[in-house]
Amino acid sequence: MRVFAIDTATTALVTGVVDTATGQSTERVLEDTRAHNELLIPTITEVLAEAGMEYSDLDAVVTGVGPGPFTGLRVGMATASALADALSIPLHGICTHDAIAAAAELHLDPAAAADEATALVATDARRKEIYWATYRATDSGVQRISGPAVTKPAELEVELASTAQVIIPDRLAEQLPEKLAALPHRAAHPTAAALVATADLEAEPAPVVPLYLRRPDAVPPKQQQLSAAIPKVEL
Repeated sequence: MRVFAIDTATTALVTGVVDTATGQSTERVLEDTRAHNELLIPTITEVLAEAGMEYSDLDAVVTGVGPGPFTGLRVGMATASALADALSIPLHGICTHDAIAAAAELHLDPAAAADEATALVATDARRKEIYWATYRATDSGVQRISGPAVTKPAELEVELASTAQVIIPDRLAEQLPEKLAALPHRAAHPTAAALVATADLEAEPAPVVPLYLRRPDAVPPKQQQLSAAIPKVEL
């Protein structure tokens, strides 16, 4: 099965095509970009050309559904939805943090208890907040323990094994509570291979719903109170 993967939930623009039969993956990751809307379609075209494929060769699409900022997230999800619809192929949605955890290649930790998280995955939510979730590696893959949720870095309260690691952009690591900031940390982003590996491609695709985790900035304006001097007119 040839699967195209897209994720725009973080500042990295992730695109790639994975052949699940051979394991071959061709991907392009543009890090720290805010131009998802302008770069996504040209990058998809470049990736397919590099892989020697046409759009018609694809069998499914996988997209990250966040959590992520509204504007960037909807670019990737709308493009993935349009692509799947145009080609009449399945579309699968994946929590972006699950894909980041899978891409990070977490190791089994024999020192951790069975229900302890051994990794914290956090991304920039802007507004001085982070999106976060906790994970542990198991024999059957990476398991999410808690989250995803959104909070200010300094107010984050999670239970982690003493040997846990933190996967977070470097500039945000120092804003975590002292106990978490002292743990080993590194940055990571989702990959096309991790997005596809996390998806259950044999299952019936569920509706793809974005994980915004908070209300959008734009809200309807409040109705202005009319002056008592203005007469009411019944139509």
